[in-house]
Amino acid sequence: MKRKQLKRIHIVQFITTLAIILLLNYVGSFVFHRFDMTQEKRYSLADETKEILKNLDDVVYVRVYLDGDLPLGFDRLKTSISELLDEFRVYAPRNLQYEFSDPAADPDTRIRNNVFTSLYDAGLQPTNAQVRGKDGTLSQKIVFPGAILSYRETDIPLNLLKNNPGLSGEVNLHHSIQSLEYEFISMIRNLSSETIEKVVFLEGHGELDDYQVGDIMKGLANFYQVDRGAVNGRPGILDQYSAVIIAKPVLPFSEEDKFVIDQYIMNGGKVLWLIDPVQVSMDSLYMGTTVAAYQSINLEDQLFRYGVRLNPNLVQDVQCHVIPVNRGVAGGQADWQLGPWYYYPLISPAGNHLINSSLNMILVEFASVIDTVGEDPAVRKTVLLSTSPYSRQVAVPAQINLRETEKTPLESEYRQSHLPLGILLEGKFQSVFTNRSLPAGLADASGAANGIRETSQSTQMIIIADGDLIRNEVTESPNGPIIAPLGFDRYTSQTFGNREFILNAVNYLCDERGIMQLRGREFRLRLLDKKRIQEEATQWKLINTLVPVLLVMLFGVGVWVVRKRKYSRIKA
Repeated sequence: MKRKQLKRIHIVQFITTLAIILLLNYVGSFVFHRFDMTQEKRYSLADETKEILKNLDDVVYVRVYLDGDLPLGFDRLKTSISELLDEFRVYAPRNLQYEFSDPAADPDTRIRNNVFTSLYDAGLQPTNAQVRGKDGTLSQKIVFPGAILSYRETDIPLNLLKNNPGLSGEVNLHHSIQSLEYEFISMIRNLSSETIEKVVFLEGHGELDDYQVGDIMKGLANFYQVDRGAVNGRPGILDQYSAVIIAKPVLPFSEEDKFVIDQYIMNGGKVLWLIDPVQVSMDSLYMGTTVAAYQSINLEDQLFRYGVRLNPNLVQDVQCHVIPVNRGVAGGQADWQLGPWYYYPLISPAGNHLINSSLNMILVEFASVIDTVGEDPAVRKTVLLSTSPYSRQVAVPAQINLRETEKTPLESEYRQSHLPLGILLEGKFQSVFTNRSLPAGLADASGAANGIRETSQSTQMIIIADGDLIRNEVTESPNGPIIAPLGFDRYTSQTFGNREFILNAVNYLCDERGIMQLRGREFRLRLLDKKRIQEEATQWKLINTLVPVLLVMLFGVGVWVVRKRKYSRIKA
């Protein structure tokens, strides 16, 4: 009798459990939630990310070139990418597809090199990695830590590895993983967007030409429609653009052009100013000496009204780049050597803002100090770029000689620290034309018929006292000019963070949906104590080996005891 009752109870328990499971699955098909138990919520997507993924109306195909035999660090990056894309697929199960491939998989060297060339031409940057073979030997492998995103008929490259020489490989890898969501979702948003925002490079004042900013224009073209043009005193001509880039003008601005730019800002326009207050002729310098002189381009009053002043001086910094200098005797054979050039500071981004966080060092050339002026509570000022603690200012006019590379900097002379070279201004600005009449050439212009707007909408602008920060090297060849990557130095083969800084700056100015906030996400880097690992290695190996075995044995004994007691009562 007892056995029949026990059997009936077991059947009821089984049916009840099955019913509960089916009910939970049915309810779960309507109610969706994911639990992230990590402190930093590293596996939780931002609301903006979820919205973009849910609104995809076609398939985004992601091909990641990280597969095969990879070092531990790159394998960790691959795992993080896979986890993120799996999370993306939860919100876009049909419209997001991905695969991993190994570009070095083909044993044929010729085919493999062709694949490498095609990936490089597509915009992916390779890196060398050490791979340990099955026999324990180390070998070099070319790795492309990036992906190509395809949407309809458009392909966009995405480089995923942060490579700051000043940081360890582990920290660089951590920064790369930390920024994955931002990198992927910003590209997906731009690919799938029905409308393309427009940015414009201003012309008409001797600004850098198409070749000199060719690399950054190519980079911006992944996000925006990039135009070039002159305003020619036509009010309203800039209103169609999300941002205006003024890259190293050398000719004075007319009052009409200043009015057009000013009213563009008053109506909420964003501007990236890259201005050289001091002019230095590099052609004369390579002859041995040159003179640095202040050049006015008639923007001083306008920038002063917005809250900054560009000083007529040059910055020298002990933390600097190098240039080739001929150390040979006059009239003898040339002896080119690299010497420290204190006029080319290497800026370590402070990471105090979304724009400059997790960046490589930034190279500036003949930069000047920016002062913040006024105490307008409606304008917030953030220093994005500043010198090292060992720098100084040089007043102009000043004579500059290549022999300065031979001098040892004195600590007593380089005592100024963190001199501002780039500043972000945010808020509501006052027009430079407040209480002034319209420029003569605009008195009858239809766009200026409504007069002057004296206070701006809430907006942003970035001022950098170095026009060369956005300039890439251009080399002449029989096939035409060759544009080098922005930030690449041909003498040391280093690539600085100029390109990413400019991209971040423009993306921040144009960001209306808060996607840039994803760059501010921080994951704690939990590094293992290597000394403790060495000291306690044997102890933890024994614990990890014996404890699981003992637990399984104890569990087996416990089950045997319970079953013996249970069924001995039934027989009784």
